[in-house]
Amino acid sequence: MNIKVLIALVLLAGAVGVGVTSFKKTMTPYIGFAEARQNAGLVQVNGTLASKDYVLKEKEQYLKFSLKDTKGDVMPVEYRGVIPGNFDQAVSIVAIGQYKADHFEASQLLVKCPSKYQAMAKEGKTS
Repeated sequence: MNIKVLIALVLLAGAVGVGVTSFKKTMTPYIGFAEARQNAGLVQVNGTLASKDYVLKEKEQYLKFSLKDTKGDVMPVEYRGVIPGNFDQAVSIVAIGQYKADHFEASQLLVKCPSKYQAMAKEGKTS
């Protein structure tokens, strides 16, 4: 085999290895509340708003609420950043961050709200 082809294959394999390793490091695992409390790294948890009793300070961009998972486990969450405008209408909330002492410190919130198309389908409308 030609030495140039061999060197190119080795470089290609090295680049693929670096790419896969980098990709794995940027992935945020999706885990349950119990595991999030044990994990020191960046994770994402999913749930619903446990109650409408949440603290919202828009000027300080601060939000404190309780997230409830499918098992009924409740976890307090604190978030600092741009508050989603449709937060109180959310059917599902994904919090990305890490557990600190007694609460989950979210660095990012992803909010899923009911679609206007779902409401139209319930009413029997198509457009």
